Amino acid sequence: MKILVAEDDLASSAFLVQFLTQYGEVDRAVDGLEALEAYSMCRQELRPYDIIFLDIMMPKVDGVTVLKAIRNYETKKRVKPENKTKVILTSALTETDYVKKAREVGYEGCLSKPLDTQEVHNIMQQLI
Repeated sequence: MKILVAEDDLASSAFLVQFLTQYGEVDRAVDGLEALEAYSMCRQELRPYDIIFLDIMMPKVDGVTVLKAIRNYETKKRVKPENKTKVILTSALTETDYVKKAREVGYEGCLSKPLDTQEVHNIMQQLI
């Protein structure tokens, strides 16, 4: 399994990377621009991410914009639903306008910060 953690908070990023290595290969992006670049590169190499943990509030490009770009690419390339990248949002504030906008775009889950090991484990079990 190939996983991307797109998170600007060092503590949350380190926690997720360490925890998720039990599920597969984990890459890290520190802002939305890096997340988009990593996503694009892996799609071009035909080794797309299975799951992306995406912070909503990131520098350079916010998580909702990243999510929209991912979903637009998948639509444009006619990616089958079962082959789409699963996106889990992470946010300190789960009922912001960003989360509402992201819900409209489509994601597979949303986790509140601070992240809880059991919640991350549960969502991974649902997705794999």
